[in-house]
Amino acid sequence: MNAQEPAPTRRRLSTPEELLTVPQVMARLRLGCSAVYDLLRSGQLASITLGRAHRIPTHALTDFIRTRLEQEAAA
Repeated sequence: MNAQEPAPTRRRLSTPEELLTVPQVMARLRLGCSAVYDLLRSGQLASITLGRAHRIPTHALTDFIRTRLEQEAAA
């Protein structure tokens, strides 16, 4: 690969600024703590676990919202 060829495109990895805490997701979705943890536990909302703390990538929240909107539109 020479210096003039563009680097291969990769999906950007989440940086700490792009990881949300459960309280931040609660505020954005206007849901309670139990509801957010239910979404995490069921796999409807993707997250990573750091020790005992869950962090939700912003793209996972966007994907969750998009999927729910599509489901509502199809119903």
